[in-house]
Parts: sequence; C-alpha cells; structure tokens
Amino acid sequence: MKKNIAPRNKTIILSHREEIDYAAKAVKFSPQNHNFSLDNQIIWQDTFYALRYIPDNFADLIIVDPPYNLTKNFGQNVFRQMDLSDYRKWLDKWLSKLGRIMKPNASLYICSDWQSSIVIPQVACKYFALRNRISWEREKGRAAQNNWKNCLEDIWFFTKSDTYTFNLDAVKVERRVIAPYRDSQGLPKDWHEKNGNKIRYTAPSNIWTDITIPFWSMGENTEHPTQKPEKLIAKLILASSNAGDMVFDPFVGSGTTAVAAKKLGRRFLGIERERKYVALSMKRLADADENKTIQGYENGVFKGRNAIGD
Repeated sequence: MKKNIAPRNKTIILSHREEIDYAAKAVKFSPQNHNFSLDNQIIWQDTFYALRYIPDNFADLIIVDPPYNLTKNFGQNVFRQMDLSDYRKWLDKWLSKLGRIMKPNASLYICSDWQSSIVIPQVACKYFALRNRISWEREKGRAAQNNWKNCLEDIWFFTKSDTYTFNLDAVKVERRVIAPYRDSQGLPKDWHEKNGNKIRYTAPSNIWTDITIPFWSMGENTEHPTQKPEKLIAKLILASSNAGDMVFDPFVGSGTTAVAAKKLGRRFLGIERERKYVALSMKRLADADENKTIQGYENGVFKGRNAIGD
C-alpha cells in the first residue's frame, strides 16, 4: 500500500503493484534479444552488463550522475565508500567504455561531490578533452559541528573532440540591469524592458546558484536519495545537444535525465538496475506526456532559485 502523505506533498510514491507494473515497461538486453530500438527506452539492468550492447557512435550527449564515493543505500544495493585509488579504478571501468558509444562531436558531463571531484579528471582526461568544471550550490547541505557546511557539487564537462555542440543562446541568463546605459540616440544599450524591469541576457558562468533541490512540494520529487533537479539537467541538455539528438545516462536513477530530455524534444536512453528507480523513471516519463514543464524554466528562460513558479 502507498504511504499516507500530506495533501500538499507531491512526492511520487509508488505502491508495490505500481512498482511492478511500471518496471515491467522497461527493457533488458540478452544475447538473444539485443537488436530492439534503443530510442526512448529505460534499460533495467546493471550498467556494466548493458554497456556492451550499446552501439558505436550512438550518443550525442552523455550525462552521468554516478554513485559518489560515499556509503549510501540505493534500493536493494549499497554503494560502499572505498579508498580513492579503488574509486579511481571503479570510475575507469565504465568511463573507458563511453568513448566508443559517443559520436565524434559528442559531449560528456559527470556529476560529483567535492571528494569524488578530486579523481574525476584524473580518469576522464585519459579519454576525453576537459572543457570546464561547473560548480553549483546545493542549498540543502547538512550543517556540520566541526567543519564547513557541505552545499557544493561539481559537474565536469568533457568532449570527445574539439568539434562539439554548445548552444549559448539556449542557456543565457536573464539578469536585472543595475546601470542601464543608453546609446547616443537615447536607445537602450544591450538591455530591454520586461514587466517594468530593465534586463539583459548574459552568458552563463560555471558557478550556478539558481538550483532548487527537489523537495516534498515539487511534483518531480521522488524518494531517490541523490535525485538531481530537472532544471539542472535541462541546462546541460539545452547547451550540449539539439532537438532530436540522443541523450544517454548510464546511471539514470529516478529518471531525471530521461525526463528532461523528453520534455526538451530529445531522444533518450537510460540504464538503471534497481526496480524501484526503474519504475519511478517509467512513471515520470508517462507523466511527461501530459506535463512538459520544467520547474524553474519558463518561456525559454531559467528563473532564479525559489522565484515565483520555481
């Protein structure tokens, strides 16, 4: 049976029966069955097994949110913290396989916390060109008694080659103009009026402070312990892919990458081994047929954190 939740709590919680039924909509590879279409699919399988069946030059964009080097329960499985040298070897086991799957002009984003961030470039730079590191404020970080509160995560940006997609105009930031200059004819210089405010669109930096972590009153919220916001992933998808491109996530979790890709007109493929999270992915994808909004993204503009409607 479903848990009893408050009326305003929008967290997606599936009953046991719903979990079974939604998970059954996912697909699995086998030696006898691996030639089916991979467009818009969730693979219910271990990533290390499934990767062997993903074709060469498949993905235009790969977004990876792997287990950080922390002991954490993921459904029926526990990822246990390990020595950094062992974590580096674990990363290499799957990162070394992604180059084959990527198209020549494909991009790769890898999420990390401050500890796992230390070793991500050490491994990924063996196979890909490093372009940048995005640091974003995770405002729900827990307080610490004898250390600084941890509320920062990184996203490492790599490409397969020097030719890659980057749609700057799709991710420009709307900012209020403090000093609204005018040209010699009295016309606004690089700004315009909007709802009584003077604004301009500027190039985004690699420091993001506008992200809201999913919580109980947001319709995208699930019980996944490390769920990423749709708004966060939407920025990566809009910047580094085009409509109709294939977005691949080998650790799709509760489905955020697949859902954001679907809402933004991209094709998607995700891999997840936990039945509960596969079911959540399938449920969210079904809901996206009716609701294509991304909280914090409206009319082509990313709004500030906790703005009205965010």
